Amino acid sequence: MAKQKREVEVVVLSDIHLGTYGCHAKELVAYLKSVSPKVLILNGDVIDGWAFSKRYFPNSHMAVLSEFFKMMKKGTQVIYITGNHDEFLRKYTDLSMGNLFLTDKYLLEIEGKKHWIFHGDVFDHTTSGSAKFIAKLGGMGYDWLILVNRAINWILEKFGKGKVSLSKKVKNSVKKAVKFIGDFEKKATEIAINNHYDYVICGHIHQPADKIWTTEKGSVHYLNSGDWIENLSWLEYNHGEWSLKFFNEKDFEKPIIEKNDISVNMEELIHPKILASFAEVKI
Repeated sequence: MAKQKREVEVVVLSDIHLGTYGCHAKELVAYLKSVSPKVLILNGDVIDGWAFSKRYFPNSHMAVLSEFFKMMKKGTQVIYITGNHDEFLRKYTDLSMGNLFLTDKYLLEIEGKKHWIFHGDVFDHTTSGSAKFIAKLGGMGYDWLILVNRAINWILEKFGKGKVSLSKKVKNSVKKAVKFIGDFEKKATEIAINNHYDYVICGHIHQPADKIWTTEKGSVHYLNSGDWIENLSWLEYNHGEWSLKFFNEKDFEKPIIEKNDISVNMEELIHPKILASFAEVKI
């Protein structure tokens, strides 16, 4: 017998990278089947347009999309904020259709607190211009590293050993990567403080975080939802508090992934009239 879904006010997911070998889609489906959010914010890199291939988009990845559609049909407001890997959607920015709103940044007000939400690639010069090609090559290398990592973890599990994350070890051991993460957080928080936001919420760097940043001009609460490649992390807002969550398979029922799992008709998601504006949502 399936467990009753938890009601959550706001859920933030980012960096799912559907269409890549590194995506933990089955685990994400298990989580999505366990919650009923009032607002679902998809903060970029949901579908990986850089690596997308018709040869690799398994049923588990399709099942993730199906869960999003089911939520919209049941009344969940889905805010899709585009990232660099799903930038092909940016030409539709500010499109509002039924319970779906597509944008490149978002302002959310909760109990009088201002939240600035965006993916974060705006601070990364490697995702634009001539450096973008190099970034895509790096992304391919990252995908292969994830595949090798999965093979190693499979062997370790067979011998009763704990899993390891090669990409995390590389990031943590390379000074430039550590500096990039620090610079990213510094830029985001400084701009948020200057604009008098109470919270700034990002993705992009695959580095889950929940911390207070303070400068001489003030302070801001910095949150990063992490990713579904390495950390399997997300953010939830409930009962007046934000919390950073990490997936543990013991806490969830193993989902049954149906073949070609698109059980919701897209036409059912489109309301007779387009919603006037989702510029701000107050909860």
